[in-house]
Amino acid sequence: MDFNNLVQAIQTLNAEDAFRPRLDPQQWRTLGAYLTPHEMRAGDLLVKQGDRDRTVYFLAQGSLQAFVSGGAPGAGRIAILRAGSICGEPGLFADGPRMANVEAMTPCVVWALRLPRFEELAARVPAVALEVCRAAGAVMAL
Repeated sequence: MDFNNLVQAIQTLNAEDAFRPRLDPQQWRTLGAYLTPHEMRAGDLLVKQGDRDRTVYFLAQGSLQAFVSGGAPGAGRIAILRAGSICGEPGLFADGPRMANVEAMTPCVVWALRLPRFEELAARVPAVALEVCRAAGAVMAL
């Protein structure tokens, strides 16, 4: 799994709520050192509604769907996420339960940024961590 594929996906995603960090190539490499890649099969659950996980995910390949449980069939779909999308970003800011489920619609590659690694990034390279926060906050604000 090549981190450059993730960077390319993020930089080319054409969506109003796209994650748009202003990072130079060296800062991207720095961020990449704090992320862990994971492969998913179609149907795998990435985020479970109600869990208290503080991980942020970046989608490098494939499609994810975000949906809430407990409503009328088909009424709970929130979004379809394409390569380059971020999900789970509220976990950077608050220790609350996950608001939705996120499931792989196709085989996917996601890169995870767990809170302890983010805190380490913030201590060692605060400018990169601040830019990740700014860009994640902008996604949440839309």
